[in-house]
Amino acid sequence: YAMLLSLIFLIVLVAAIVGFVFRHEIKTNFESNLELALKDYNVTADRHSEAVDTIQRTLHCCGVQNYSDWERTEYFSQKGIPRSCCKNQNDCSQEDLKDPNKAKLKVFVDGCFFLVTSTMESKMSVVAGISFGIACFQLIGIILSCCLSRYITNNQYEMV
Repeated sequence: YAMLLSLIFLIVLVAAIVGFVFRHEIKTNFESNLELALKDYNVTADRHSEAVDTIQRTLHCCGVQNYSDWERTEYFSQKGIPRSCCKNQNDCSQEDLKDPNKAKLKVFVDGCFFLVTSTMESKMSVVAGISFGIACFQLIGIILSCCLSRYITNNQYEMV
């Protein structure tokens, strides 16, 4: 049991260290994937488009760096900026979304990349605290299981 807990503890420890060391690469990778999702954005219900819409609605943002990122997409030439960028869904017409000057007043102007990364960084202390707590319980479990193992081997019971 102690070996199993030790193995799990080491896996979690390695994952935490790798996540901390490669956090900048994770940010860069996220930014490039978000840009790719905007480029390939379409009306069909694919999961990348749904993810972009969910991020934009939830965080009240639009595009990667700002709303003008949509102007470089094929979707913008056909339909304008997506409705998921609108501040008010009832006051956001298709004509407004095709005109960048009118859209600036109707959509969220902040980009999603900064909001997503800042949200992740602000929650990182909570995740680290929970992980530290779990690691402490695992270490206690490892120590207690080793003590139990030693106690059992030191006090050999005779079979009756």
